[in-house]
Amino acid sequence: MKIGSHVSFSDKGLLNAAQEAISYGATTFMVYTGAPQNTRRKPMEDQYVPEGLALMKEHGIEEIVVHAPYIINLASPKRDTFRLAVEFLQQEIERTAYMGVDNIVLHPGAFVDKDLEYGIGRIVEGLNEVLSVSGSVCIALETMAGKGTEIGRTFEELAEIIERAQHSERLRVCLDTCHAHDAGYDIIDGFDSVMEEFDRVIGLDRLAVIHINDSKNPRGARKDRHAPIGSGYIGFDAIYRIVHHEAAKDKPIILETPWIGKDPATQRPMYEAEIALLSDNAASRFGPGFLDDVARLRAFFEDELESPGRNGRRWVLATWEALKDKRQRGADKREPMERLYDLVVEKGLLPGLNEEQINMRLVGYFAGL
Repeated sequence: MKIGSHVSFSDKGLLNAAQEAISYGATTFMVYTGAPQNTRRKPMEDQYVPEGLALMKEHGIEEIVVHAPYIINLASPKRDTFRLAVEFLQQEIERTAYMGVDNIVLHPGAFVDKDLEYGIGRIVEGLNEVLSVSGSVCIALETMAGKGTEIGRTFEELAEIIERAQHSERLRVCLDTCHAHDAGYDIIDGFDSVMEEFDRVIGLDRLAVIHINDSKNPRGARKDRHAPIGSGYIGFDAIYRIVHHEAAKDKPIILETPWIGKDPATQRPMYEAEIALLSDNAASRFGPGFLDDVARLRAFFEDELESPGRNGRRWVLATWEALKDKRQRGADKREPMERLYDLVVEKGLLPGLNEEQINMRLVGYFAGL
């Protein structure tokens, strides 16, 4: 299984990104070649690419993914925004090729004050120009949640873009679990059917990348708010089935779950625990003490939580439903994982562990260890 997370270029570019991914136990990873919110970029010659590639080879990482910046909007009706999108995406493709990476993930775009038909046409126009430059890098259009005017909520929208584009042989798809769930696809109980629909509408041969995220919202909410694996509406069991599904075989599987923690300055991702749990190697990664701690949590929550259910699923879902009711004055606004963390600390259940270590064990609890 190729599973990893989003990591960042820092002072030493690809080398730092590879080091971070390896620290999580990743076997693949995804990078932005610079900040995703702006156009400032260091030359690729200064991004320690040979050193990063050498470290990846040493650790058996053969395939990684690049994500295009969020500021690219090929569907924009504004001329300057559209021109920036085309030219900046061409530059990002060149930077992707410099590292020898095959796929760059792209949010298709938002039509703003126009309509869907206009937006799709604009994206096709942009892709035709972007891909007019020869090369081997493919663009993986990401499935979107459907918030606002963004395009890519349905497989049909992505299929129309691909079918109308002049260089469709270089277009792929990135499936995002949170986005698909929020868009209305039943990936929890009907992932086989969803993949059959994907194959019929787009073709499974175009599925190139999978983003793995839980969701803070119920199916069809069209919100796009990621949650740590197991702490949202999708749940660990459903996501585990997806990453081990035949459709995911040999595809880069990328976690984009949020960094968490009380203090924004010390927030940390749960990538290491999520990768280990989804790969069935938590025991070898963390040792028997980790499993003992999770067992202690399970026994504790069985007594403390009202009707927790397997892996705390009933309690997690009930908590999210309660959070949706914003009319309750003075209501508890803490999300499920934060509530459990506070309860563990209050009761002194795992003394000597820091916030990140406790949260990693909570992920283990959600996984049913």
